[in-house]
Amino acid sequence: MLQKNQHAYTIPDIQLIKHQKIWTLTAQGWALFLAVSASAIFFVIHNLYPFLAVTSPIKSADALVIDGWISDYALEQAAAEFKNGSYRQIFTIGSKIDQGFYLAEYNNFAEIAARTLSKFGIPEEKLIVVPTPNVVKDRTNASAIALVHYISDKNLQIESINLLTTDAHARRSWLIFKNIFAPKIQVGIISAKTQNYDAKKWWNSSEGVRVVISEAIAYIYVRLVTWKL
Repeated sequence: MLQKNQHAYTIPDIQLIKHQKIWTLTAQGWALFLAVSASAIFFVIHNLYPFLAVTSPIKSADALVIDGWISDYALEQAAAEFKNGSYRQIFTIGSKIDQGFYLAEYNNFAEIAARTLSKFGIPEEKLIVVPTPNVVKDRTNASAIALVHYISDKNLQIESINLLTTDAHARRSWLIFKNIFAPKIQVGIISAKTQNYDAKKWWNSSEGVRVVISEAIAYIYVRLVTWKL
């Protein structure tokens, strides 16, 4: 009877680990893997900036649209683009300034950009200021919506625009504007050349790394979101 009770309370055999065969790379396999990985990284580093800083304008576009927050040297490039093109109008877009709002004569980037372009010789009658409503995020999207509403409300006969923005920001802005303006208005893109770092060796400066990496991440985010009116 005692033997039966001992048998009834036997603790089961528990195994937490086990031995099994797995496949792994050989020395030659690791060498090939590292070589392919290094080549892929090299390819990405050298082609990431040209991909982000895309320039693909529409010939004879009706209007030129300027991202108002860009630097003065980029605005100077914008003025030259307008003078050399066949644009009928130039729009400046942008949200309120983040610093000096209560001290500055102009309180949003759209107005500042327009006044700067005027200093560069753009006639006042060619300039249209379209401020962006105050938003916490997705300012480029808000700017695109504000502009398309302005064009619609004013019944402007515009079939195509070229958006000019700063270097690596171009690809993301182009995607957003095409999503908002399609299919009624075609959108081209012009990337202003940067003077803050060497675009061909952007990885050699902290500014270049900060701009390119952040814009690459932001572009991936935009690809995952679809904005429509």
